[in-house]
Amino acid sequence: MRLASLVILSAIAGYWFAGGGWDQDLFLLVIGGILVTGASNGMNQIIERDLDKLMSRTKNRPIPAGRMTVSQGYVIVVVCIITGIALLSLINFKTALWGFVSFVLYAFVYTPLKPKTSWSVFIGAFPGAFPPFLGAIAYLDEYTLIPGILFMVQFMWQFPHFWAIAWVSYDDYKHGGFHLLPSKNGKTKTSAFPILVYTLLLVPFSLLPWVLDMVGPLTFYLGSFLGLLFFLFAYRLYLTCDTKDARNLMFASFAYLPLIQFLYVLDKV
Repeated sequence: MRLASLVILSAIAGYWFAGGGWDQDLFLLVIGGILVTGASNGMNQIIERDLDKLMSRTKNRPIPAGRMTVSQGYVIVVVCIITGIALLSLINFKTALWGFVSFVLYAFVYTPLKPKTSWSVFIGAFPGAFPPFLGAIAYLDEYTLIPGILFMVQFMWQFPHFWAIAWVSYDDYKHGGFHLLPSKNGKTKTSAFPILVYTLLLVPFSLLPWVLDMVGPLTFYLGSFLGLLFFLFAYRLYLTCDTKDARNLMFASFAYLPLIQFLYVLDKV
């Protein structure tokens, strides 16, 4: 539910920024989104069940801990994805389509690639950036700059966010055979530098709604401040390569995304 909550907040922000309000489609988006996210996460846990046993952060998940069988897991995933996509289809076809694409990419492309290559992070950034895009599409039912920009902001954010998590859980991931940092050297400046670069690039990307006159000057000033503050966390990690600073960056990433997205909503022209 912690993962789903961030996904749903992003979807709601996208829906409201596109012009939606408190209505039936928002309810369908939230419930459908939770179910599709649950199906994606469930399929991930089915596929990685043997690797999950090797890591302290995942060994207590239902399947490796023996509280659930694989067959039960499949039933839950199937029920969640069918129900979730059905609910999203009541909004419009595009929302249901991209919800299903997100599920397929996460479960059947990103998840199998995780033990094989660090490029899986790049692949995973696509379904990870879909929530605000889906929220905007749910209201607009067309492809415009709004869903595209929201997608790109969250896409850029995925890299410092996930790499911070990979840094904090580096040793645990190694036990499971995952090497998810950008450099094979592990927790070094060669891994910290790409994190720094993506965090810096996020600043101009996050200001695109202001550049295109979708939002007012508050986004320029406060958005710049949030972006530079986020960058300072990444810069601190680059200087120290300390896990404590990676953890601080991770928590900063959790705060940054909803703050910038709901800033767009509040400052919409």
